[in-house]
Amino acid sequence: MPQETASSEQPSAAFAPLETIFAPPVALVTGVAGFIGSHLAERLLSENFHVVGLDCFTNFYARGLKENNLRACRAHPRFTFVEGDLRKVDLRALVTQHNIRYIFHQAGQAGVRPSWGSDFLPYVEHNILATQVLLETLVNLPDRAQIKKFVFAGSSSVYGDAEKFPTSEDALPRPLSPYGVTKLAAEHLCFLYAKQFDLPVVALRYFSVYGPRQRPDMWFNLFIDALLRGKTIRVFGDGEQTRELTFVSDIVNANLLALRAPDDTPRLYNIGGGARSSVNGILELLGTIANTSPHLEYHPRAAGDHRHGAADITRAQRELGYTPRVELREGLRQQFEWQASMLNQP
Repeated sequence: MPQETASSEQPSAAFAPLETIFAPPVALVTGVAGFIGSHLAERLLSENFHVVGLDCFTNFYARGLKENNLRACRAHPRFTFVEGDLRKVDLRALVTQHNIRYIFHQAGQAGVRPSWGSDFLPYVEHNILATQVLLETLVNLPDRAQIKKFVFAGSSSVYGDAEKFPTSEDALPRPLSPYGVTKLAAEHLCFLYAKQFDLPVVALRYFSVYGPRQRPDMWFNLFIDALLRGKTIRVFGDGEQTRELTFVSDIVNANLLALRAPDDTPRLYNIGGGARSSVNGILELLGTIANTSPHLEYHPRAAGDHRHGAADITRAQRELGYTPRVELREGLRQQFEWQASMLNQP
């Protein structure tokens, strides 16, 4: 059975810096049409930020789903959307003209399993090269001090099969997939630019994010979709592999808390949800939520899948005041209800 250790209570603190008393700050969110980016942009708008959202709508999944993610943001007067590839848009003009102070770099090519073989190139382009172009732009601004924080969306996939659980940020990264390799490379680039040019970088390593708007290729989405349609669920491995599960609103909260991180050195934090469960335990819980018994079909473990994952979030708790708030059962219920409502749309 899943372990549920976090409270569902939501924080109410405002995160906008003191300068917002006179003028709301401007934040750039890359990958704004994605799962996490769209939730983050909405939260920033609610916290009195101006938000410039950038997305190139890669063909990894349907553009219509991403457009739906952006619906609330597009209706907001403090939101500006720019469609374009980070490697091709005039980032210097974008940052200077909008007087951007905070960067939340959520953009990237996602997915562990598709990163093998001939599909590797987009991972290099969107995870490594795009990050380097963005960093190079920022450190060559007329006023480099314009950027108050650069928050990078990292991944727990860099740990691979860690030797110790829960895993701390000091553990040696040993990714098991090409995706994990590119995320680690991008993270290292952020730290290099931070140390060489005093860029105030904070990297957050996300652990298994779920919730409404989750990408259609992710396993929670696939499990729930199969339950809703009465189809067989394919499980890769024996189902006893475990993951640290983090609800999307907790990830968003961590991004805003990252603005409080000290500026003296690059900072790295694990962001987990306080709930670790096996795949079989998750399926049992989803069956209870759906009031049905899942039909399961087990297959060999997929390449790049690590056996266990668990986050030591002590550093984020101590330095950022981060605490996961959404319990696993509640988070799964919210995602299930969202997917059910999407399935019923014409």
